[in-house]
Amino acid sequence: MSNKNDQDEKPKGLENGLTNYGDAGFAVYLRRSFAKSMGFSREMLARPIVGIAFTPSGFNNCHRHFPELLEAIKRGVIARGGLPIEFPTVSLGEVFLNPTSLFYRNLMSMDTEEMIRAQPMDAVVLMGGCDKTVPAQLMGAASADRPAIQIVAGPMMTGTYKTERLGACTDCRRFWGKYRAGEVSGEEIQAIESGLATTAGTCAVMGTASTMACIAETLGMTLPGTAAIPAVHADRLRAAELTGMRAVDLIGSDLTPSRIITESAVENAMRVLLALGGSTNAIIHLTAIAGRLGLKVSLERMNAISDETPVLVNLKPTGAHYMEDFFAAGGMSAVLRELAPLLNLDCVTVTGETLGERITAERDGWINTDVIARFDTPVEPVGGLVALFGSLAPNGAILKRSAADKTLFERQGRAIVFASLDDLAERIDDPDLDVSADDFLVLQNAGPKSPSGMPESGYLPIPEKLARAGVKDMVRISDARMSGTAFGTIVLHVSPDAASGGPLSLVKTGDRIRLSVNERRIDLLVDEAELDRRRSAGEAASAAVQPARGYQKLYYDSVLQAEDGCDFDFLTSERASRSKP
Repeated sequence: MSNKNDQDEKPKGLENGLTNYGDAGFAVYLRRSFAKSMGFSREMLARPIVGIAFTPSGFNNCHRHFPELLEAIKRGVIARGGLPIEFPTVSLGEVFLNPTSLFYRNLMSMDTEEMIRAQPMDAVVLMGGCDKTVPAQLMGAASADRPAIQIVAGPMMTGTYKTERLGACTDCRRFWGKYRAGEVSGEEIQAIESGLATTAGTCAVMGTASTMACIAETLGMTLPGTAAIPAVHADRLRAAELTGMRAVDLIGSDLTPSRIITESAVENAMRVLLALGGSTNAIIHLTAIAGRLGLKVSLERMNAISDETPVLVNLKPTGAHYMEDFFAAGGMSAVLRELAPLLNLDCVTVTGETLGERITAERDGWINTDVIARFDTPVEPVGGLVALFGSLAPNGAILKRSAADKTLFERQGRAIVFASLDDLAERIDDPDLDVSADDFLVLQNAGPKSPSGMPESGYLPIPEKLARAGVKDMVRISDARMSGTAFGTIVLHVSPDAASGGPLSLVKTGDRIRLSVNERRIDLLVDEAELDRRRSAGEAASAAVQPARGYQKLYYDSVLQAEDGCDFDFLTSERASRSKP
C-alpha cells in the first residue's frame, strides 16, 4: 500500500477536483453553497465522497431493481463515514439498442471515465449488469484509475412453461428454433414469450452478462462471492451494503484498477472464462479492459490456456442448469477453488487480500458437483473457447467449442454466402435456396466496421426447409458476434472483417472452406491468384461506412478489430504490448 500520509495530503470530498475560477477558496465556498441547496449539512459535506455510477433506464430491464440497490449501497457508505452521491451515465439495455449495444459500449466507457474524473469523488461504485455495462464501466474505471469497486445486477430467476423451466435467453432461442421448424404453434410461442424473463436482473444462463460478472469477480473488482447472487435475492442487497462500506475503505489506498487488473489477473480471468464455458463476447470485452492498462490479450495464448483448462460449469447454453443453481451450488468461490492449481494466486483484489488468501479462507465451502464439477472430473476436458487462424481469418476467429457439435469440427463445406444482414433476412428461408446441411453458411459485413456495428447475428438461423427436415446445427461463419446465450457450430469475429476488405469479403457462393478445430484453422480454399483477380475486379463485398458527423463518425473512424477488443484506437493505453497475455 502507498504511504497513507501522502494520500491524506490530497484534497478529499468537495475539495477534490475544483472547478477553476482562479480562486480555490471561492470554488470550495461556491461548491458547498450549491451542495447545501440539496439539503446536505456542513458535517455531511465534510465527509469523503463515494460516487455511485447509477445506470437505471426504462430501456434496460436488467437494471429495474437499481433504485433499491442504490439505497443499500448508500447505507453502507454512510455507515462507514462517507458521503454517497450517485450520478447517471449512459445505460445500455441489450435488446433495446440499434444497431447493437456493442456500438455504444465505448461511449458508455467514455461517459463513465469522464464523470469519474470530472466530479469530486474519492472512490466510485460501479453499478452495472446488462451485457455491455460491466465491461464499459471497467474500461472507464481502468482509464480513470481512481479507487473503484463493482456491484453487478445479478441474474434473473427462471420462469416456467408447463413442466419446463425457462430462462432468457437460451430457451428463447431453443423455442424459437422449434417455432421455425413448426414444432411449436403461434399460441404456444406467445405463452413461452411471457415466461422467459419474469424478474429484474440479467439473463438466467451463463450468457455475456453472467460471464462478465464472473470475470469481474475473478479480476478482483467485486466483493468475493457476489457475481452470481440472484438480482431479487436479499443477499444482493446485503452485498450492495458491503460494497458501499468497502468503497469508503478504498479511499486513500493504492487499490486502484491498475493495481488490481494486472497481467496475471487477466490470465486468471481468461482461465475462468474457459472453465465457465462462457460467452464469446467476453474475450472481446476482456481484451478491451486489458487494453486500457497497456495489456495485450493474445488469442494464441488463449488457445494454449484453453487446452489445459477444463470446463467445470454445467450451465446453459452448454449444459443443463441456470444461474440460480450456480449460486446455490457454490458460485465463483467453488470454481476458483477447483481452478486454484492453475491460477496466479498472488493477485491482489479490491478487498486488499490476494486471490490465494481468499481461496484458503473459503476452502471448506459448499459445492454441488452436479452444477460445478471437480477439477479431475470435468464437464469437458478442455476450455470452452478456441481461436482459429488461416487464410479466411489471418488475425483470428473464435469458436465456442463447448456449445458446438463436435461431429462438425473437421470438415470441408461449400460456402452459401449472404452479403449482408438484409440479404440474409431476404433469402435464408427461400424454399428455392440451394443449400444442404453439409454446406457452410457465411455472413459478410456484420463486423465492427460494418453498417450494423458487429451485432449478435452470428447465430445464423438454420434455413427453414432444413429446420423442418430436422437439421439442428450446421457450420456458420461470420465477422459478427453471437449472444452468450446461443449455441451451435458457429465461427465468429472473423478478422479482418469484410467491411475492412478482409478475406471474408472475397468469399463467393460455391467456394470451398475448410474447418479444422484440431489444427485451429479456418481456410478459404481458393487460390491467391483468383482472390487477387476478385480484388482487382472490385468484387469484394465490403460495405465501408463513412458517416459525416456525431458519434457514428467517431465510431467508424476509430473502432479497432475484434482481436483488439473493438475499442477506439485513441482510448487504448500507449503502453500496450503484444507480449502480454
